[in-house]
Amino acid sequence: MADLNETTVTDAVIEQMATTPDPRLREVMASLVRHLHDFARDVRLTPTEWLQAIAFLTKVGQTCTPVRQEFILLSDTLGLSRLVNLMDDKANRVGEATEASLLGPFYREASPEFGYGESIAVHAKGPEMMLYGRVVNEAGEGVPDASVEVWSTDADGAYDLQALDPGTMDMRGRFRTDAEGRYAIRTLIPLGYSIPMDGPVGHMVREQRRHGMRPSHIHMLIGAEGYRELITALYLGSDPNIDSDTVFGVSESLVVEPRPGLADSPDPSIPGVRYDFQIARRAAHDTSGRVGADPSKIAAE
Repeated sequence: MADLNETTVTDAVIEQMATTPDPRLREVMASLVRHLHDFARDVRLTPTEWLQAIAFLTKVGQTCTPVRQEFILLSDTLGLSRLVNLMDDKANRVGEATEASLLGPFYREASPEFGYGESIAVHAKGPEMMLYGRVVNEAGEGVPDASVEVWSTDADGAYDLQALDPGTMDMRGRFRTDAEGRYAIRTLIPLGYSIPMDGPVGHMVREQRRHGMRPSHIHMLIGAEGYRELITALYLGSDPNIDSDTVFGVSESLVVEPRPGLADSPDPSIPGVRYDFQIARRAAHDTSGRVGADPSKIAAE
């Protein structure tokens, strides 16, 4: 038995975990311990601060429900979700594609199906817009029968999970592209919103003197056989928080603005955004999943 000090304890922990059969788990845990211990030494973590961190993470877990994922929100506000997304996209796509963005904590599986040009605003009311264009491959050819999932806040800045009974879906839906890769979605002009500030992550954001706001945006999840799933979002450039998204999701190429009278719009009488999404081929080694999930699925595991 060797006496441990603040330096040798790290190697002792890693050595004891060296029997882990799964090589990836062994690699990840060794790196985690090394960086975690380095962090504690770097900031000279005190017992009081350590206990505060334990209490904070405990509250994050207790705040999670089948309709709210506080841990994903924490990851988002620390920029970790964005980092994992960027690394995964770079490693697993073949060719150029529309830039990825965040799935976010409000994604839900089994969205209702809609036809070309139909509205996802079943219950919500407000100013309408038309989102339309094509889903294309690297050669610019339309991808037929691609799945185009969309979800956003309503005109008051609330998702259905916040505004309605959890069993009711609104402001979200799934569309299919036609033979030429075209899609058309009628929706409401979304409003920017604050992330949930009534939980531990909101408290952290307030303590950091951050505004906690997300600029107006529409989430998109696009997939087709043989292609890498594209998780992205379109952001309204007129939003005052477009340059300071609290979860770091905005890219310049994803910034748009609804404009009236677009000649090729399925309905030129309302403001429209034409956006063509390019999807990349799926790498043969791609076994990655989504950076995010339906909160109800995580709670059930």
